[in-house]
Amino acid sequence: MIPITDTDLILRLSAATLFGLLVGIERSRVGKRAGMRTYGLVALGAALFVVIGVYVASLFPASFAENTLRVTSQIVVGIGFLGAGVIFVEREVLTGLTTAAGMWVVAAIGAASGFGLYTLAAYVTFLTLFIFEGLWYIENRFIRKAKSSDKSE
Repeated sequence: MIPITDTDLILRLSAATLFGLLVGIERSRVGKRAGMRTYGLVALGAALFVVIGVYVASLFPASFAENTLRVTSQIVVGIGFLGAGVIFVEREVLTGLTTAAGMWVVAAIGAASGFGLYTLAAYVTFLTLFIFEGLWYIENRFIRKAKSSDKSE
């Protein structure tokens, strides 16, 4: 296994942060409480856990080879706990579910960046932004309008 350079480690962490911030900018723009800082930190933290695992595995390949995947699975659990903290029910209305899902995806983007899978991380960032922005427009323009006109009949 080729040792990972400091430059590669910094690139991985920077890419994760950038991708998380891009998603967070959209969330901040639409007035969500979890915005740039939250999404940037989630992506950075996930990438850091992966980078630590990859780095240690490169130093001790026989001892820690499978531990990087264990670390990744624990990121999923940790983000699930964090996401549960942003989901609320008020007056029988569920809020925060999309925010929690966004944080979950951003953690995966951070993990992909931590593994050096930049193309995958960039593409999933694009898809996430499309889901937040593009599908929001479609829902508000066509789906919610159709639901409200069905109620008036």
